[in-house]
Amino acid sequence: MNLEYRAEIISNQSVEEDIIELLEEKIPTIEYTIIPTVSGKGRKTQKLGNTIWPEQNFVLFTYLDKENAKILNDCVKALIKRFPNEGISLFFTLSQSID
Repeated sequence: MNLEYRAEIISNQSVEEDIIELLEEKIPTIEYTIIPTVSGKGRKTQKLGNTIWPEQNFVLFTYLDKENAKILNDCVKALIKRFPNEGISLFFTLSQSID
């Protein structure tokens, strides 16, 4: 399998389980890593885990072939429609193996 793409999902922790559940349903072979607590400032709001900005994000990243990258993209689009205020973002980069 040629894992051409690195995908990163950054989102509010409140929808982490929903995201993982959908990805595992649609891409049963998916392997991923999660950074569970991430602070930062996006276009709309800050999530810093403090008394002023109490929410925080998580980051999920995975490596995928083209077919599964398209499936993941469709999953994230559906999740954004379902949770429009949770700041779900998806980024793809090309991955390259160094031999």
